[in-house]
Amino acid sequence: MSFEKSILITGGAGFIGSHVVRLFVTQYPQYQTVNLDKLTYAGNLENLKDIDSLPNYVFEHGDIVDEAYIDGLFAKYQFDGVIHLAAESHVDRSITDPMAFVKTNVIGTCNLLNAAKNTWKGNMESKRFYHVSTDEVYGELHDPSEFFVETTSYDPRSPYSASKASSDHFVRAYHNTYGLPVVVSNCSNNYGPNHFPEKLIPLMINNIKNGKPLPVYGKGENVRDWLYVIDHARAIDAIFHNGKNGDTYNIGGNNEWKNLDLVHLLCDLMDQKLGNPQGKSKELITYVTDRAGHDLRYAIDATKLMTELGWNPSVTFEEGLSKTVDWYLNNWDWIENITSGDYQKYYSSMYENKTS
Repeated sequence: MSFEKSILITGGAGFIGSHVVRLFVTQYPQYQTVNLDKLTYAGNLENLKDIDSLPNYVFEHGDIVDEAYIDGLFAKYQFDGVIHLAAESHVDRSITDPMAFVKTNVIGTCNLLNAAKNTWKGNMESKRFYHVSTDEVYGELHDPSEFFVETTSYDPRSPYSASKASSDHFVRAYHNTYGLPVVVSNCSNNYGPNHFPEKLIPLMINNIKNGKPLPVYGKGENVRDWLYVIDHARAIDAIFHNGKNGDTYNIGGNNEWKNLDLVHLLCDLMDQKLGNPQGKSKELITYVTDRAGHDLRYAIDATKLMTELGWNPSVTFEEGLSKTVDWYLNNWDWIENITSGDYQKYYSSMYENKTS
């Protein structure tokens, strides 16, 4: 089967990546979409079982840290574009094991950059390397009137954000040094279906459903800007196809919430949907010791993306959160598979036991 383009999406079995893969596979049947994922704890092929039999979708099980493997993958598929989402992303894990973040987020990104540079050498036209980053590289904000913009100086404050900042710099360096056609985006906190339940919103949904304590760091005063994951995927689509080479685009929901206020809203939603007496879930809130280097506030100014590429969030936070809670309650087997580890069996059943 002949395709117009071959697109590599790294980390495509993860939370954000699976939504990007689904969008590209369904919206662009003329593209061959190759999903590369190592399938660590956060990679779950069940996220994509609705599209994994489509003819323009391919899954590759591999590690971006393996330079020879990445070179071979580029030789095999001759990619025209890369959307790089694969990353270690949990701040708490980076505090306990920073070197894992250096290997995946820095060395893995450089392996992809080198493979793209060598494969596209002399033929950069119509190629694109899209690096998906985070707002955490900018540090933290204290002034309520301030927002992160594309020119905000970097000030990473955790091993996670430091590793992402380093990878951002390498991507821009490859553009300036080798002329690699790159775009970078820095996004605020995402929420929505398929989110691994160590993250705030799915953790709270799971614990409320099971009557477990709801751990809130410090006094719950940390502020985050939240974006529905499907809107992030739409933004990635717009930037990949229409962004300007060498440019950075901030993606955010203009939707700031203190952690404690968010947990209160989630408790009210869950009580309503579970038929609990209002206020029952709030009794589960437990304050825990704040984590090291916990940034006070992130807030994104996405004006550039909105004005230049015409993107806007499609749902309000209240709408998106209600959709998210409904998804988890209607797909509770998904979260039970995650928490039990059974989700890892899907790969074995789909790929390891099949002969070519």
